[in-house]
Amino acid sequence: MADAAQAVTVKLLGRTGCPLGYMIRDFLHRSDVSFEWIELKSDEAARELAGVTGVSDNRLPLGIFQDGSRLEHPTIRQLSEKLGWVHDVRRSEYDLAIYGGGPAGLSAAVYGASEGLTTVLVERSAIGGQAGSSSKIENYLGFPDGVSGAELAQRARDQACKFGAEILIGREGARGEFLPGKGVGYLTDGTKIVARSTICATGVQYRRLGIENEERFLGAGVYYGAGASEASLCGNEDVYIVGGGNSAGQAAMHFSRSANSVTIVVRGASLRSTLSQYLVDRIESSRNIRVAPDSSVTALDGDPVLRSITVMNKRTGRSEVLPTRWLFVCIGGDPHTDWAEKVGIMRDPEGYLMTGPDLLRADRPPANWPLSRGPYFLETSMPGVFAAGDVRHGSVKRCASAVGEGAMAVTLVHRYLANG
Repeated sequence: MADAAQAVTVKLLGRTGCPLGYMIRDFLHRSDVSFEWIELKSDEAARELAGVTGVSDNRLPLGIFQDGSRLEHPTIRQLSEKLGWVHDVRRSEYDLAIYGGGPAGLSAAVYGASEGLTTVLVERSAIGGQAGSSSKIENYLGFPDGVSGAELAQRARDQACKFGAEILIGREGARGEFLPGKGVGYLTDGTKIVARSTICATGVQYRRLGIENEERFLGAGVYYGAGASEASLCGNEDVYIVGGGNSAGQAAMHFSRSANSVTIVVRGASLRSTLSQYLVDRIESSRNIRVAPDSSVTALDGDPVLRSITVMNKRTGRSEVLPTRWLFVCIGGDPHTDWAEKVGIMRDPEGYLMTGPDLLRADRPPANWPLSRGPYFLETSMPGVFAAGDVRHGSVKRCASAVGEGAMAVTLVHRYLANG
């Protein structure tokens, strides 16, 4: 599957400011699929290059593949099918089902499959999770020159598949049922996955700014995450990034190579308390990156795409309207755990899954815990259901930590399957 993905070159034609076009570019980039973006700037170009009536034709964006086939206005699911990544489940029951294809889920798939567990991984979008959108991860062990999130995810996917793990792309869980010794996951396309154990590694969804017009400009000037797929389109433009974490810092460094200027808008007084020191040093030495401390974005304006943002400095109370077509929001996220509440799995007030010692009160497990033993370290309040990575209460929000938790969760799965 990975080799086929690398061999496929997709020509993607459309107009800048199209939300679906951005979604496809982001998916292809994070999936490590080589593609060429061809911007259609006029009706004449649309007719000549894409064979459509104009830039507003509802058949755009258009994907053209090496075999000459075309996908008009494709969904992510259709692209996944074209790339050969969609198949039916191959077993009626698995030892281990993993939900989420970020670093924690991929790690669990590698260790589960390599240690003899029949393993299936379900990912709703692109493999790699939020880490997959990072232009470069430089503090991950064994990569002194750094590695892109997409490349790291691709290597992990290849590794998991080599050991026999099944990976289902473009699938999303709808609901779950957990019976003694067995979990059943129902996907939105009707697929049913039965497994003796489950690892939830669904990560977090990007947090929104919560201001007017945000939804209107989504994919048309406002983007969530590091946006590595868009860097080549920002040449000589002024780019704004909201957030003070490592993902924001890496995004700033990535965009600075092509953009006219990059401004990091951060609520705090500086980046030093939230950013790794090596990134702080690089940002401070960059000629075209500036930091706007004590600030937040309060308004968005434009038609039909983003044209300007308003930034307010909370210390001075002064607001400034700044022209831009590019705003990237990297302010953390909220966990994907609505399903857990429905099946009675305990969460903390922010929605993260509680596990192991965090479930205990006066050294006793929750009242509905059915076993004589206490929960294992990464086990949720439902026996046989484990959590790993960003979705877990108290986790360290680092790629290496997520990978470690994925591997540790598999060890505890073995213990659960052997002893209950």
